[in-house]
Amino acid sequence: MCFMYKIFIILFLFIACTGSLTAQSGNGRDVLKQNISSPPIPAEASFCGEKVPLEYFDIRESLGRELNSLSYWHSSMIYTIQLAGRYMDVIENMLKQYGVPDDMKYLCVAESNLQNVVSPARAAGFWQFLPGTAKEFGLQITAEIDERYNLEKATKAACEYLKMAHNKFGNWTLAAASYNVGMTHIANQVAVQKQKSYYDLQLNQETIRYVYRAVAYKLVMTDPEKYGFCISPKNIFEPLLYKEIEVTGPVDWIAFSEKHNTNYKLLKIFNPWIINMKLSTARTYKVKIPLRRT
Repeated sequence: MCFMYKIFIILFLFIACTGSLTAQSGNGRDVLKQNISSPPIPAEASFCGEKVPLEYFDIRESLGRELNSLSYWHSSMIYTIQLAGRYMDVIENMLKQYGVPDDMKYLCVAESNLQNVVSPARAAGFWQFLPGTAKEFGLQITAEIDERYNLEKATKAACEYLKMAHNKFGNWTLAAASYNVGMTHIANQVAVQKQKSYYDLQLNQETIRYVYRAVAYKLVMTDPEKYGFCISPKNIFEPLLYKEIEVTGPVDWIAFSEKHNTNYKLLKIFNPWIINMKLSTARTYKVKIPLRRT
């Protein structure tokens, strides 16, 4: 009798626990419990001083998609916000210097997340220049030097491109779209579709999302906490401190680093356009020398 009682108790507990587990996990399925909501879509938004027509459902949904993507791509978004503390002042100052709207800095973010990445199509650097376009706008690319990785020179080249596109299309959103797919393609689509607004054009999927992504970056990076990113100022990366000297080749960058009390790794961080350990040509370049590592 005692044995049967124990069996009954065990069975009762097993059924109770199983029932409880089933109730909590959705009829026996493993369910990940999360509290996820759609990020807020503002009532109004602009890009380069031009209104984003959020009164239209397709525009709201397109922007909402990009806000969803950025808001829940946590590690990448946090790192981008951290990097902005290091590089954004340089970009902002150069955009102002060359008469390009400040919001174009978010185009740079959309291109590369402020990193010197290389795309499958061989576009490189913060501004993701293809080799041919880079050379067309004065950036040098050799086996030893790639100025697409020189932030100042690449930003200058991007400004020249965007101003040229703005002169062609008459607005900054089409100029921005052309940065993704080329001026010729945008001009053809404007002519064929008889539409002069980026927001009214049917384009390839990447270009359709392109300007919305820049707008989404603007919204999130302007007010990170609104989109759930509470990053302490102490975790934002500081600008690099350096002195700049002119260097004429040929140069052994390893020996050069030692001479200037640094190392090749740090020299590359400060001068990512150096892509070889040696410079064989007699050209002159401005090289950033680290002032501190702490």
